Amino acid sequence: MTDQRAVTVWRALRQRPLRFLVSAWPWRCWVYLASGALLGYVVLIALVLLVLGGMALSVVGVGLVVLTAAALYGIPVGALERRRLRLVEPVPLDRPHGALPAGGPLSWAAGRLRERATWRELGYTVLFGTVFAAAGFAVVLVLCLAALLMAVPVLAWALAPETVMIIPGEPIRGPLDALLGPALGLIAFALSAYAAGLLAGLQVRAAEFLLAPREDGSSARVIELTRSRARLAHAFEAERRRIERDLHDGAQQQLVALNMTLGMAEMELRERDSPAAELVTRARGEVRAALTQLRDLVRGIHPQVLTDHGLPDAVAEVALRNPIPVTVDIDLPRRPPEAVETVAYFTVTEALANAAKHSGATAITVAARHERGALRLLITDNGRGGAVPAAGTGLQGLGDRLAILGGRLVVSSPVGGPTQLRAEVPCSA
Repeated sequence: MTDQRAVTVWRALRQRPLRFLVSAWPWRCWVYLASGALLGYVVLIALVLLVLGGMALSVVGVGLVVLTAAALYGIPVGALERRRLRLVEPVPLDRPHGALPAGGPLSWAAGRLRERATWRELGYTVLFGTVFAAAGFAVVLVLCLAALLMAVPVLAWALAPETVMIIPGEPIRGPLDALLGPALGLIAFALSAYAAGLLAGLQVRAAEFLLAPREDGSSARVIELTRSRARLAHAFEAERRRIERDLHDGAQQQLVALNMTLGMAEMELRERDSPAAELVTRARGEVRAALTQLRDLVRGIHPQVLTDHGLPDAVAEVALRNPIPVTVDIDLPRRPPEAVETVAYFTVTEALANAAKHSGATAITVAARHERGALRLLITDNGRGGAVPAAGTGLQGLGDRLAILGGRLVVSSPVGGPTQLRAEVPCSA
C-alpha cells in the first residue's frame, strides 16, 4: 500500500489555521490549482482527441496505434504531475514503473501496458482533467472575486463613485461605504485560501494513491528479504572485522614476541656454541613464515589501510603485490560509505586475483569514479578473455555481494579479450 503519511499542507492548515492565511501556503496552493486548471483542460482535450481519433482511424488500421498512445498517455502526465506536486508537497513521489529489458518501442509499449501503474496513471489523468481541473477553476474564480471586491469599490469611489453600487440602488457616497467591498473580499480571500489548501491536499492524496508505487504482499516480502540479507551481510562484515582485530592484536603480537624470544635464545646458544642453535634458527624461520601468512590473512579479512586511508591507497597497495602490472586511476571527491567502500575493495581484489590466475594478461587497469550518486568501477585486462560469471571463477559471488547493496556487475569478456568488469554501487546503500 502507499505511504499514508500526513499531507504537509493539511498539517499546516490544521496546526495554525490563522497563520496559514499569512504564510506562503495559500499562494503555493493557488499557483498549483491555477496551473492545474489550465493544464487539466489541455490534458483532457488531448486525451479526448486521441480516443476519438483512434476510434475514427480504426477502419484504416492506424486506430490501434492511436488508442495505444491514448492508453500510455497517462505516463507523461503522471511524470509531470509528480514534478508539479512539489509545489505543495515537499516529499517527492517515486516513479511507480519498473525497469524493462532492452528493446524497441513496441516491446516498451507492451511492457508498460502490462503494468498496473500505467492504468492508474491513466485514471489519474481522467480525474485530473475533469474533477480537479473544474474544482481548481472554481477556487481561482473565488480568488478573483475576492480581489475584485477588495479593489474595485475603492477605485470606483475615487474615480467615479456613481458607477458602482455594492448594495443595489445605493451608490457609494464615501470611503466608509467603500469598506464593505474589501470586508467581503477579505472573507472571500480567506475562504479561497482554505478551499485551496483542502483541495490541494486532496489532490496530493489522489496522486499518492494513483501515481506512487504500491507494495503488494509479494513486494513487501521481497523488501523484507532484501533487508534481512543486508543485515546478515553487515553482521558478517562486523564479525570479519572482529576476527581481524583479534588476530592483529592477539595472535600476531604473540608470534612477534615468540620470534623475539627465540632470537634471544639463539644468541645465547651461539655464544655457548650449542648444537641446539640450529634448531632455534629453524624455529625462528618457521615463526617468521607463520607471521607472514597471518599478516596476509589479516589483510585479506579487512586491510587496515582501507580503514585508515581509504579505497585509493588500499587498491594501490593490492596493485603493488599483484604479479601483473596494475595501473590505478581512482579519483573520488570524498570517501564513500564504509559498506560501499568495503564491497568495492573486495571487488577489485577478487578481480585482480582472477586476472592473475586465469587471464594471461600483461597489464590491468583499475578506474573508479563517483557519478550520479554511485561508485562506478571499471577493471580491464588485456588477457585472453572468455570469462563467464557462471563458470565458478568468483564473478558470481561478486555479483551477489554487489546486489546486497543494490549494485550490479556487468562482465564483458569476448574470446581473445579484453575483459572488462563494470561494477556500480549506489552510495546511498
